[in-house]
Amino acid sequence: MDTLDTDDPALLDARAVLRAQPFSALLGTRLTAFGDGRAVLELDIRDELRQQYGVLHGGVLGYAADNALTFAAGTAAGTDLITAGYTIDYLKPADGVLLRAEAQVVRAGRTRVVCRCDLVTVDADGVETLVAVAQGSVSVGNRTR
Repeated sequence: MDTLDTDDPALLDARAVLRAQPFSALLGTRLTAFGDGRAVLELDIRDELRQQYGVLHGGVLGYAADNALTFAAGTAAGTDLITAGYTIDYLKPADGVLLRAEAQVVRAGRTRVVCRCDLVTVDADGVETLVAVAQGSVSVGNRTR
């Protein structure tokens, strides 16, 4: 179920997983949608996350893609997951007030889930800009091995 309903048990559980990640807590990442093969993460763009040219650091974009891909996979394959790999293409310098990572499942198999992710920035006027795209695979049943 794709939902912003804060009473949805799956969304609440997924948010608890996100809160348990110290790095995600440090960045202030929020899970705004979770279900039906889709997950959306958001974080506020602040000066500490910028690189020397004043735009969002590519590592922050990579983190957001990685986490969104894995959360999307979790909607199809449960919680025993770990990222197997991902690629990211940076399209434009990322600037604005908000970063949104929107991931969706492309194919859910027994041992791997393939997902894709669009990374969008939102400026102070609400204008959205696609700044990067990513694709990755998530390994099922290998988190604790």
